[in-house]
Order: sequence, then C-alpha cells, then structure tokens
Amino acid sequence: MTETSIRTSYRVRASELAGRNWLNTGGRQLRLEDLRGKIVLLDFWTFCCINCLHVIDELRPLEERYSDVLVTVGVHSPKFEHEADPVALAAAVERYDIHHPILDDPDLLTWQAYTARAWPTLVVIDPEGYIVAHLSGEGHAAGLDSLVSELVEEHTAKGTLHRGDGPYVPAESTAGTLKFPGKLLPLPASGTYLAADTGHHRLVELEADLTTVRRVIGAGTRGAADGDADTAQFNEPQGLALLPLDAAERAGYDVVVADTVNHRLRGVSLSDGTVRTLAGNGVQRLLDSGNHTKPGPEHAAAEADHDDTPRLLDAHLGTDALNISLSSPWDVVYSSVLDRVVIAMAGTHQIFTFDPDTSSVDILAGTGLEGLLDGDGSTAWFAQSSGLAEDRDGNLWVADSETSSLRRLSVSLTDGRPGVTVDTPIGTGLFDFGFRDGDAGQARLQHPLGVTALPDGSVAIADTYNGAVRRYDPATGTVSTLARGLAEPSDVVLDAAPDGGEPLLIVVESNKHQLVRLPIPKEALAVNEGASQSQRPKTAVSSGPLALTVRFAAPKGQKLDDRWGDPSQLKISASPENLLVAGAGTSAGLTRELRFSEEVREGVLHISARAAACDGEPGGTIPDHAACHLYQQDWGIPVVLDAAGDAELVLDLRGVN
Repeated sequence: MTETSIRTSYRVRASELAGRNWLNTGGRQLRLEDLRGKIVLLDFWTFCCINCLHVIDELRPLEERYSDVLVTVGVHSPKFEHEADPVALAAAVERYDIHHPILDDPDLLTWQAYTARAWPTLVVIDPEGYIVAHLSGEGHAAGLDSLVSELVEEHTAKGTLHRGDGPYVPAESTAGTLKFPGKLLPLPASGTYLAADTGHHRLVELEADLTTVRRVIGAGTRGAADGDADTAQFNEPQGLALLPLDAAERAGYDVVVADTVNHRLRGVSLSDGTVRTLAGNGVQRLLDSGNHTKPGPEHAAAEADHDDTPRLLDAHLGTDALNISLSSPWDVVYSSVLDRVVIAMAGTHQIFTFDPDTSSVDILAGTGLEGLLDGDGSTAWFAQSSGLAEDRDGNLWVADSETSSLRRLSVSLTDGRPGVTVDTPIGTGLFDFGFRDGDAGQARLQHPLGVTALPDGSVAIADTYNGAVRRYDPATGTVSTLARGLAEPSDVVLDAAPDGGEPLLIVVESNKHQLVRLPIPKEALAVNEGASQSQRPKTAVSSGPLALTVRFAAPKGQKLDDRWGDPSQLKISASPENLLVAGAGTSAGLTRELRFSEEVREGVLHISARAAACDGEPGGTIPDHAACHLYQQDWGIPVVLDAAGDAELVLDLRGVN
C-alpha cells in the first residue's frame, strides 16, 4: 500500500466496444476508433444500482468541465433480466438525464473484455487508445479530474489530443405533465394527491382525477434551494410522508420529502408550499459511522445465534441534523410506534429515523453491509431499501430492491429507545429474483420499489421490474399477483373509494409517466414464470487455496493512518455459506488465503474491503487535527471451482476523494 495517483503502472491497448446497440448517438454505431484523439471514460453501470447512479451524478461536473476533450461512454451491463430490455434501458437513460453515449451490452461482451467485476467500474482510455486507469466503486471524481487534466497537458504537447464536440445526440423526451414520477402521497384533508415528479425535480399536487394539476411545488430544475413554492429546488425527489396533525403543528411543516440526489430530507408546508431543509448537509454519506455492532460473515450461523427479542439500539448520530451526511434517502414513512419519520437510506443499505421534535437522526436497522441477513436490527443487512409502509399493527414493511425481497421490521419503543427485529417473508439473496407466486418461501420478486399495507392485513408490493403489483398475505404465508403488464410501477398506495365503496389501489406507473387506479381483484392471479439468478460471468478459481489481494493506494496528499495498527480490513463471506471452509470472517489487512469446500463447486464471494487515510504527506506525521477518510468497496464475485482456474484474485480499492 503506497501513496500514488489513480493512473495505472501499465499501458495496455483498449479493447473494441462491442454490444447490441448504441443510445444517445442519433442512431450512429460507434467504434473505439471513432473516439481516437479524445480522452474516453468508460462507465460500466446497470440502472438498478444506487452506486452507479451516484457515479452518474459525480461525473456531471467533470463532463461539463472537459466537454471538448472528454467523452464518457456508459457501458450498460445488466444485472436483472428486466434491465436487458432495450426499451427499459432507453427509459432509464432518459430518467437519469444521461448526457453521454450509452453502449447496450446485454451479453456482457465489453464487460468481460475490460475484466469488470463490480458495478460501477470506471476505465480511462487515453487519446492514443491505451488504458491508463481502471477503478471500481464511487468517489473517484477528484482523482479523475486530476488524471484528465494530466492527460490534456500530456497529449496537447504530443499533438494527439483533438478538441471539439463529442458524439452525444440527445433523444426525444417521452414525458408529459409528470416525468418518471417516483412516489405518491394521499392528502386526506383536501382529497388531493401529492406526487414526487422525480424527473422534473419537483412536487405536483393533483386533484382526485389524478391528472388535473392543482399546484406545483418547486422550480423544476436541479438544485437544493429552500424557499417558496416557485423558487425552491429539489434533485430527483422520491418518498413523501405526511406528519400527524399534532406533530405537524409542532414542527411547522406537514410533509417530509426524501430529496434523493441531494442526500437531504426536506419539509413542505401545505398551507403555502414553502420548503425547508430538515436533515442532511448535501454531502453523501459513504460509510455508516453509527455505534453499533457488525454481523459475522456466516449468514446461517448468524441467524441461528439471533433470538427474536428486540434489542435497544445505540445508533444516535446527533441532533444537528443539518450537519449530518445522508445517502440517497429513497422513501419515508411516519411510524406511529416510534413517533418518528423512518427513512429507507438506499445509499448505505440501512434504515434511519428522524425525529421532527428534536431533529435527532438515528440508525434504526442495518450495518451498512449489502445483503440479506435477518435478526436484530443492529446486525441486519439490507440492500438498497427503496419502499416503506406501516401496517395496522405498527410493523414496518420494506421493499428491499437489490435482494428482490420483502422485509418486515417489528418495532417497539422502551424508555424512548427503539428496538427492532427483522425478518424476510419473500426473497433469498442479492442475485436471486423471478416471477413466482404461491408459498412465500418459494415466491420471487424482481427489484421491488414500493409497498403498502392493505385493510385485510396483507401487503401490496410494487414489483417494479416484473411490471406487476403483488400481494403477500401473512395469514396464509402466500403470494399472489393483483395486476401485471405495468411499466415499472415504482409505488402503490391504498385509495379509499368514495361513498363507502370498495377500496382501490393507485399505482405510480413510472415509465408511462402516469398514475393509474386499479381495483383489488376478488380472485388474484397465480403466476409462475420461475426463479432466476443474475448471470454474470463466473470467475474460474483454483480448487486449491486462493490468494486474495486487495490493492489500496491513498490519494495524493494523504497517508495511511497506521497510528493504531493496520488501517485496513477485509470482511469475507460466501453464498452458499459452505462454499468457504477457511478464510471467511473479518480481520485486519488486505490479503487473505481462501479455501473452498470439495462439495460445493460454485457460488458467490462477498468481499468488503476498507482502509483509512488522513491528510498528510508520505513519510511525515499526521497533524493532530487532520481530516481522516475511510474508504470502502464491496464486491459480489460469482466463482466456479476449476483445477485450471486462477490461484490468485487481485482487486483494487482506490482511495480518491
């Protein structure tokens, strides 16, 4: 581990860009030769991945600053079956306002050519067509800025840099009054509905017909400005929660908004539409710093050790909410048990709470590790939780999108402190999904984003990538389908019908930019289209010992913080758990020897690496008040045992602010 730049020590010719089609090029099929003379940044992404969405936003200032010399190419390498649909990909490119060419790579041809192993992966190619950087994870904007500046100077001097416009051609918008709406909130007092008009960066209050606009809150441009309804700004708002009347009177606002890309919570007064910031300093929270325990690596062993008694969490982050970092809050709901707003913190795979009375921000559940692990809230694992609802018994239901699962949080409050246990009625893991009804243990979802409680005690789920609304009945432990054929439903809410009629569902049909009412059918569908797993290429590894090395380079101007020992750590587990017979667990250092079972021939290695560095020059001491930084990257690497496979696995943890 040494202090260096992100530039590679080797110079390898870049491979051709191969895939099914190109988007954002006006129909032109690009070749790498067409980009010669430009600095090319390949961004390997998939549109389900929150880390990938973070990188898209991180790259925007870089693309603007170097617009005449830098060409970003998004290489879309899908995880879920739905993401391989070209229509869904085109919608995602418009949804996330991507202003660079996109290569559709459903067969992972370019992914394999550039040995990508994680989403997101970034590769920099110089104007002569050679790879000069290969990075994984997010948080690399400053390092890329430095590298691009260096390449501009170098290739200007050599005469190999060509300035001018790149190949980006914007596609025609498909939006109407709404643009990729995310979440919906009924406003019972007025009989209207407040929609998060996510793609237009605003909120829209709609009449009971779900189409007539009563008013707009927000200027409709990206930003983070507080103020009145005409000037306030949001950045891809999602979840909406209505405070109880007494809580709203004390707080001075009525609705809490998950302002996702701003990494903030916002408060809205319904009387005049004014907007204020409630929590979040606008700086993305990269790692959880809560004072709570982390789980062991063996999922089944950890589950066996858990009892069902809620433990009281000690995960208080503070009451200075405006100076606390959040990470992509995706949904919010008010908990009647906790008397707090509960937040699906998608970016750190955790569940937070916010107290409107004290401005206290706390971690309710989740360690920050991505995966599926039940038990006590302080040791549970989540994966990009994106939907929340409270049922009549005070349980919290969570649409945990990346594990394609439905999670349940049983919460309690003792002496003002919350206790919580987590279980999973539907779903099995990060790479398992499908469309199957029946017994909940065998049922499958595909990247659900929304959930709501129904009057009979069952739960409706916006099963987003299956284009369906599903129903889970806790009384029978079964799953059925209420509706299908929808265009990426991102939320579902209960709509009490007028005149005492049967209740209806309102579905946010995001990819059609509309809200639709659906009856709750007396006879639900029973669908069985099977279960699937993400089909990423498997890494062939030796059946003998595997030497794992994670390389880390502290950014320029920082040095490793070794004042209290080794500043790095590896946490390793496997799915299935018995894939590994040695090497699992958590320990210091970035090297490990792994040994595999003779009975299990393939599975997934879950690797989490972290390292600490502080401001200071190499070889010198770290100043007493130096800013310190913790870097982390997670990998889920499918492996297959092969006598001729690799005996060494090398990954890169690059530390760049």
